[in-house]
Amino acid sequence: MSRERIVTAEQHPSDPTDSSGPAPRPRTLEQFVGQPQLRERLSIALSAAKARGDSMEHLLLHGPPGLGKTTIAHIVAEEMGTQAYVTSGPALTKGADLVGTLTRMQPGDVLFIDEIHRLPAAVEEYIYPAMEDFKIDFTLDGGMHARVVTYQLKPFTLIGATTRAGLLTAALRSRFGIAHRLDFYDPNDLTLILERAALRMGINLGQEAARVLMSQRSRGTPRICLRLLRRVRDFADVRASGTITADIAAEALRLEGVDELGLDTLDRAYLRVLADTYEGGPAGLEAIAATLGEDAGTLEDVVEPYLLQIGLLARTRQGRQLTAAGNTLAGRPQTDKRLFE
Repeated sequence: MSRERIVTAEQHPSDPTDSSGPAPRPRTLEQFVGQPQLRERLSIALSAAKARGDSMEHLLLHGPPGLGKTTIAHIVAEEMGTQAYVTSGPALTKGADLVGTLTRMQPGDVLFIDEIHRLPAAVEEYIYPAMEDFKIDFTLDGGMHARVVTYQLKPFTLIGATTRAGLLTAALRSRFGIAHRLDFYDPNDLTLILERAALRMGINLGQEAARVLMSQRSRGTPRICLRLLRRVRDFADVRASGTITADIAAEALRLEGVDELGLDTLDRAYLRVLADTYEGGPAGLEAIAATLGEDAGTLEDVVEPYLLQIGLLARTRQGRQLTAAGNTLAGRPQTDKRLFE
């Protein structure tokens, strides 16, 4: 399983990380495709905040990776005419790590904390008064001479992002005025994202079938969709005239190991082990991971969500189990296992 997974929603080193790349992130709500309910909620919240001359309420975004949480944080800052500061839970080891950023933020600025569920308890406690009262307390000197200084902050918006909302403490969750789960994108939205990206990148996306082909294999995730576009573009530049037709796209994706359902080698191996070794389940996650030689956390966070989404896998009290569709795909009780060859 050493091959790089092209259909993982986790950030790749080759993925663009800012808005200056060849396929930049959308900068406004109008440019943002998908998530209609979130766009409407944000439009109302932003309009109300600007009308009051205030910062927008704190926002918690949760859901699978690759759906646009970071992009939304930058859009909020852009719509407010302010600046976004980006960090992550693991990068903040103590409360003092936030002091420099919080004290230089201007009214309406956005502080985006990715993987906020991984904030240490000490940092979480430190951030409560900043979120509620826009102030922080820090200690000067030590011992008998220690004194606590309160620093008043300018009103700001904290946007937290997490793929593991269940790991957030109730105290932290309650301090967000808006909480929203991001949904997977439908193929029509992904096709539109592909069309816009291809236009910006100067890619000759020949047939509509090519766009649909890639969007249907993108697991409902824009990050994967754009990554597939870049890989197919490279294939077309080298093996064809640069025009991406349906046949060229299909050949490129076969080379990458991505099948018609968007499954890759690890997904198919997971299904094959559950079907053959454990007779369709139920089976424990640790047992499946040991059989595959993979980390259980990787399977739970990276592989299983998509298999659950498309109805091939079920989580039961007894363990993981193939659904009727999963059994059919795996050739159980039939013996047709072409997708696992």
